[in-house]
Amino acid sequence: MIFTLVALFISLLALYIAYKAARLLWQNSWFVGFCRGLFGLGLIAIAALIGLTAFDVYSYKQVLQEQVVATINFDRIEDQHYFAVLADKDGKEQRVELRGDQWQLDARIVKWDGYLATLGIKPAYRLERLSGRYYDIEKETSAQRTAYTVNSSLYGIDVWRILNTYPDWIPVIDAVYGSATYLPMEDGALFEITLSNTGLVARPINAAAREAVAEFQ
Repeated sequence: MIFTLVALFISLLALYIAYKAARLLWQNSWFVGFCRGLFGLGLIAIAALIGLTAFDVYSYKQVLQEQVVATINFDRIEDQHYFAVLADKDGKEQRVELRGDQWQLDARIVKWDGYLATLGIKPAYRLERLSGRYYDIEKETSAQRTAYTVNSSLYGIDVWRILNTYPDWIPVIDAVYGSATYLPMEDGALFEITLSNTGLVARPINAAAREAVAEFQ
């Protein structure tokens, strides 16, 4: 909820700036009009930048409690080559090919520090990357690797990356990576990925997945 409100506020700010820019551009005059036009175009560019920032913030979902954020299941194509279907909690599915013996899902997590943490504001997340890897170290360094971006920011406007790169800019916000532990890929295996305040956890939820995990351990 808090991220939706922040995104809404930023969107309203972008709309206000765009409105002021449109008014400036509408007025005609010579040099003054030219200057107003440049200034108005500048305001439109700023409004677009703020709008993209609002969209990027809105793409993060709040963690209200430990919750299921995705499921993933596998169909074998050939040895060490699988179709993987990743479905998020909203039902959006992505079908990709993964190579290797194991899979891992990464997420971006935004945590609150300091006085904001005392207000009970929950962390937020965005699923980031799905990748495969090989058991064999030689294959891991020489064989074909596969990794896919699950979600991305529009036109390079990436609020999380800025916060992660420059953590001192807003010290009450902590932008970190979270990863589910590597687990085995197996034909017909189905896994559930949950997220809590401590990070991502993947669990096998059918017989094929449980048998694969038991052999892996």
